Amino acid sequence: MSKKGQSTIEYILLVTAVVAVVIFLTTGQNSMFQQRLANTINITTNGMETMANRLTNSAVVP
Repeated sequence: MSKKGQSTIEYILLVTAVVAVVIFLTTGQNSMFQQRLANTINITTNGMETMANRLTNSAVVP
């Protein structure tokens, strides 16, 4: 088998594996990807609310 043919097969296998992992992570209602995304959004939202509350409480009213 030529080196060029071998490289093509390796790239096809690599792309297939990446696509399979993406499909695995994004399918299903409680997929790992969706759970982690929701967790990240919650953490970010809580942090933004905390900072907004700190700014509101530290504001000096004239």
